[in-house]
Amino acid sequence: MNTVTIRANMAESESLETITEHERILQEIESTDTACVGPTLRSVYDDQPNAHKRFMEKLDARIRNHDREIEKMCNFHHQGFVDAITELLKVRADAEKLMGQVSDTNRRLQDAGREVTAQTEEVIRCRIQQRNMATTVEKLQLCIPGETPHLRKNLTIYYSALKTMEQLQNIYIPRVSQYRFCQIMAETLPKLREEIKEISMSDLKDFLESIRKHSDKIGETAMRQVGFYILFYIFYFIFYFILFYFILFFYFIKIDCCTSRFQNLVYGCFLTETDSYTVLTVQDLVDFSPVYRCLHIYTVLGDRETFENYYRKQRKKQARLVLQPQSNMLNLDLFVKLFVFFVVEDHILHATQGLVTRAFTDELWNMALSKIIAVLRTHSSYCNDPDLVLELKNLIVIFADTLQGYGFPVNRLFDLLFEVRDQYNETLLKKWALVFRDIFEQDNYSPIPVENEEEYKAVISRFPFHDAEIEKQQFPKKLPMSQSVPQIYSQVKEFIYASLKFSESLHRSSTEIDDMLRKSTNLLLTRTLSSCLQNLIKKPHIGLTELVQIIINTTHLEHACKYLEDFITNITNVSPETVHTTRLYGLSTFKDARHAAEGEIYTKLNQKIDEFIQLADYEWGMAESDGRASGYLIDLINFLRSTFQVFTHLPGKVAQTACMSACKHLATSLMQMLLDTELKQISMGAIQQFNLDVIQCELFASSEPVPGFQGDTLQLAFIDLRQLLDLFMVWDWSTYLADYGQPTSKYLRVNPSTALALLEKMKDTSKKNIIFSQFRKNDRDKQKLIETVVKQLRSLVNGMSQHS
Repeated sequence: MNTVTIRANMAESESLETITEHERILQEIESTDTACVGPTLRSVYDDQPNAHKRFMEKLDARIRNHDREIEKMCNFHHQGFVDAITELLKVRADAEKLMGQVSDTNRRLQDAGREVTAQTEEVIRCRIQQRNMATTVEKLQLCIPGETPHLRKNLTIYYSALKTMEQLQNIYIPRVSQYRFCQIMAETLPKLREEIKEISMSDLKDFLESIRKHSDKIGETAMRQVGFYILFYIFYFIFYFILFYFILFFYFIKIDCCTSRFQNLVYGCFLTETDSYTVLTVQDLVDFSPVYRCLHIYTVLGDRETFENYYRKQRKKQARLVLQPQSNMLNLDLFVKLFVFFVVEDHILHATQGLVTRAFTDELWNMALSKIIAVLRTHSSYCNDPDLVLELKNLIVIFADTLQGYGFPVNRLFDLLFEVRDQYNETLLKKWALVFRDIFEQDNYSPIPVENEEEYKAVISRFPFHDAEIEKQQFPKKLPMSQSVPQIYSQVKEFIYASLKFSESLHRSSTEIDDMLRKSTNLLLTRTLSSCLQNLIKKPHIGLTELVQIIINTTHLEHACKYLEDFITNITNVSPETVHTTRLYGLSTFKDARHAAEGEIYTKLNQKIDEFIQLADYEWGMAESDGRASGYLIDLINFLRSTFQVFTHLPGKVAQTACMSACKHLATSLMQMLLDTELKQISMGAIQQFNLDVIQCELFASSEPVPGFQGDTLQLAFIDLRQLLDLFMVWDWSTYLADYGQPTSKYLRVNPSTALALLEKMKDTSKKNIIFSQFRKNDRDKQKLIETVVKQLRSLVNGMSQHS
């Protein structure tokens, strides 16, 4: 029982679930689309067996329910539907009448608007044609830039015109190639390209010609600006250097307000000047647009190589034209034109890609550099004015510095400057040779008189002279040197300044500049000044007094050489203790000049003695002497005394050497006078007179005309004459012959040949000899003695010759 109940309950619950599921499915079928019905129905068959039967029953019941509802709705609206049909039938006749009227109106409107429509279509077609024509004309104008004057003037559209022609040729013309005007356009396009090339090339030629004509103005402006730019920054650093010390000064004295005001004032002024200065570049001075346009046009046309070759060829020609000076004189124009040429090339090198290469610019630069170096070397060799050579150097320096800033190698130009420096030194040496010559010609060769302290200070301000003894003397007094010494010293300093001018802006160290100055100064002293002194000493009008003054002058100039070295050291700030420092050769220069002057003094003194000797007029046959010295010899002694008094300012050895040389020369001349071969006979009276003259010479020597001789040193100059004359005056032949060859001989200085020559002049060789004719009558034994002495002397002479 219970089992049956449970089963009944279970069947009932399953039936309820099935009914609920079928309700859900029906609602889903009613609310979803037709495409989703299949899965829904499949679920009916998948749930339970025979469930579809119950679902079909449920579906039929639902259909019947809906049919009942439709029937109720139709019954509810049926009367309204019948009324609407009735009203519609009433309106049918009016609608047919209205339709006829509308059709008639439409027919008449169509007939009336048919002509207007035709005219409107014609207008639209004309407007379209007009618009197409305007567009075509505009496009054709872009394609043909050379056809109108406007396009010729507006050169900036060349590039776009070429692009448009390329598009026409490659894109648009092939689309409408069936039309005849397209064929004409296709044939015209190459001509237009050539015309554009010609116009752009003409612009390039105008550009190159303009650069060549106006290069001098452009270059002067650019180089002047470069020079101003350099000077500007030099003054800039100097100014801030001074300003720095001013600020430190104000800071340390703690005047803060003044410092701030001073700084603001100075900074404001300086920044105003700085801001107002604008550096112009090459782009500001030269319009490069023709080059750029022409390069673009030839690139677009595929002919870039032709343009590059043409440009390079023309620039080479212009370079050769620039390197041909229009006149024989070198001037700024050549440097300016070269500067502009290579600045333009440098800009083209960096602004374009491949139009010019670094190798091409280097080739042009090397060609120009070789040519200009040859031209500069030639012009500098012919230039004799140091100012012109210095101007040439400044031009080279500015040119080299400017182009070095653009990256061009200029080492060869600076090497050339060393050659130009040598030429500059040569011109300076020639100029100062004339200066020294004028100074020597205008010198009075007498000590400088100073009347008061002002004149003394004026002299020592020009020449470093210090002498304690002279400074103690009262005015007026005399300085030992002549007026040429301060002038020479000042001119040497001027030469150093002139030589220094060339070393400026050469970018050399202080040591190198110091070496240059010392070498050039050495050339001035050892070659120019030395040559002028040597020529001065050799001049005929320079007498003994002048030579003495020259020796004094050279002595003071020699002492001043150390001050010249200090002067150069102060200029270059190079210590003289540096290992490689060149020393001045002034000491040897002035020593050589002094030695030459001393030798000339000896020569002129001897010449003067010879002039007095030539005035001698001895009567060689006189019976006895006059009892006094000859007049010419007295005058000669007086001349020597006065001359040696002038030698007081000379160094002691110079005066002593001159005095000894004069005495030796006088003794030699007197000896030669006795032994002259033209003198055939000489009497004892003449020997006695000659002895008186020699005694006068010995008295002069013993009077010490020049201090410093020891004992009888000066008298030894006449010892040969003295012993010879004593031998003849005493007639002491036996002693001479007996003691000959002995160191203690009384007549040691008498040569047998000399005694023989003089004795033969005294021997009776003719009847006209009065002295010996009387002697033969009175004492024939003495005559035999003379003959015996002659024979012995001859044997001594022969023995000496055989021994030698």
